[in-house]
This record gives sequence, structure tokens and C-alpha cells, in this order.
Amino acid sequence: MSSAEKERETHVYMAKLAEQAERYEEMVDCMKKVAKLDVELTVEERNLLSVGYKNVIGARRASWRIMSSIEQKEESKGNEQNVELIKGYRQKVEEELFKICSDILTIIDKHLIPSSGSGEATVFYYKMKGDYYRYLAEFKTDQERKESSEQSLKGYEACFVAASATANTELPSTHPIRLGLALNFSVFYYEIMNSPERACHLAKQAFDEAIAELDTLSEESYKDSTLIMQLLRDNLTLWTSDLPEDGGDDNFKGEESKAAEAECQWIDFEAVDIRSGSGLFPQGKGSTSSR
Repeated sequence: MSSAEKERETHVYMAKLAEQAERYEEMVDCMKKVAKLDVELTVEERNLLSVGYKNVIGARRASWRIMSSIEQKEESKGNEQNVELIKGYRQKVEEELFKICSDILTIIDKHLIPSSGSGEATVFYYKMKGDYYRYLAEFKTDQERKESSEQSLKGYEACFVAASATANTELPSTHPIRLGLALNFSVFYYEIMNSPERACHLAKQAFDEAIAELDTLSEESYKDSTLIMQLLRDNLTLWTSDLPEDGGDDNFKGEESKAAEAECQWIDFEAVDIRSGSGLFPQGKGSTSSR
């Protein structure tokens, strides 16, 4: 074994150890070193990188949502002094979010995509890229940051369009990565683009195509694929309440009153710990829901 191979093996082992200890920043550091070797990552390695970043960013996204909610409550009470304190604290979290997102986006562009040798891996990385542009867009909503927010959204959409094209040619409709791509892309349309019609169309199309091919599912990916399909259906149930009376699909309308009350309940692919090609993996914390 060469020194480079030994170094890579050590970084991967330490990443696994950090995950078990729930030290996700260190897990990310280990996997960044592997990514910067400019080699094609194995399925296990790219999953370790993804899960590490998912947990690091997930904690900050949760903090940002909590602070934003408290800020709104204080504003409604007219507590301007508290509002200013919260804004300062929220901005600190936003700086951390920006740094994390910029970090992984740079790694994807400079190291992961150029070293990718398979369609599945390329889609995986494009999906990650789209996700992290969406995370940027989640908090880049102030007027003074409008231009950078628009650029983030454009980049996110372009990434998912490219990834969708690749998925259609190389991955079956029941593949967990393709389903996860559809799930997150539909969340993007609903949450960032404020387009429940497009979100529902994309989610329902992915769900229906997967249902049609359900009997071809391998035992290895059955649990992962069916779980994501259920998430697609759950989101559809929530989102159809936002459609016009003549829109949507009655098969998914069901409990509209429940959907109307379930504020910010829709789920994206990062909310569940699914690792491509390896089945469900119980270790590590899943990220929060999309909002």
C-alpha cells in the first residue's frame, strides 16, 4: 500500500470514528482531505462526506429557523432592543451557514465533479450542489442581498436541471438518488420559487414513474426507495392545499385541513439518513426538515 493510499484509509477511518462520536466538524475535515486528493470517491466515502456536511449545516439551519421565529415574535411585541440583539446573533449564524455552503460548493466544483467517473456519482454531486445553493437561498432574502440570492437560485436550478438530464439516461426511476433528486427539486420549487403547481407536478411525476417500476426494485434499495416515495406522497398531501380548486390531483388531496395547519412540515432528502448504494444506515443524526 502506497503512502497516499494509507493516508486516504486513515482519513476515512477517522471520519467514521468522528461520526460515531457525533463530532461532525471533524468528520467533515477528514473527508475534505480525501476529496482534495482528486481521486474518485467510493460510495462509502461520498456518503461520509455528505452525512458530515448534512449534520454540520443542519445544526445551523435549525438555529437560524429558531432565531427567525423568535425575532418575529419580538417584533410583533414591539421589543426593538431584543430584536436588534437577535438580528446580531442571527447574522453570526448566517455567516457560518455561508462559510459551510461556500466550502462544500468549492470542493464539489474543484475536486468531486472533475474526479467523478460514473453517472450516479455525478448526479449525487449535482444534487448536493443544488441542495447547498438552496440552503444559501433560505436565508438570503433581505433586499440588500437580493442579487446574490438570485444568483444562488439560478445556480441551484441549473444544477438540478443538469442532474435530472443525467438521471434520466443512467438511473432508473426507482433509484434512491433519482427519487431524492426529485424530492429536493420539488421542495426547491415549493419553498424557494413559491410554485406549488410545479412542485406538485415534479413530485407526482417522480412518484408515478417509480410506482410503475416498483416490481423491478432490488432488495438492496427497496427500503430506501419506498421511504423516499412516501416522503414525496406526504409532501404532495401538504402542498395540494395550496393549489387552485381546479388544480392538483384528487388522489393526493385527502386531509386538506391537516395540511393547512402543518406549517413548514414538508420534508427534503436531507431529513432522512439514506446513503446511496448501502441501504439505510442508522448511525449519525439526520438533518432537519427543509425549513
